[in-house]
Amino acid sequence: MAATPETSPTVRVDSWIWAVRLTKTRSQAATACRAGHVKVNGDRAKPAQHVKPGDEVRVFHAGRERIVEVRQPLAKRVGAPAAAEAYTDRTPAPPPREHVALAAVRDRGAGRPTKRERRELDQLRGARRA
Repeated sequence: MAATPETSPTVRVDSWIWAVRLTKTRSQAATACRAGHVKVNGDRAKPAQHVKPGDEVRVFHAGRERIVEVRQPLAKRVGAPAAAEAYTDRTPAPPPREHVALAAVRDRGAGRPTKRERRELDQLRGARRA
């Protein structure tokens, strides 16, 4: 008998997040759910909420939001190649990093910069003179 959307297998969201390696431990997955960092189909998810194929899961972890679609519910942790096949990653590409010049570091105890050094620093920083 083929699985239909009504009878498709479901699994706990915290277990699934851990099984597909979005978090390192299941307790981290449960903590993320309780903290509101996990959303299923746009709603905050509790650790015991069930997910099924086709659900969208958003996980905010390490300063980044991952958006994935469940393709296969997994209750147990599997190898990385099998875990990657259990979801479709819909996370948009991060914006390119801006090139930031390093700030000039002055030795401690060097005293106040001279007028000439201040002008050179202003020129480096692109500051306008009035």
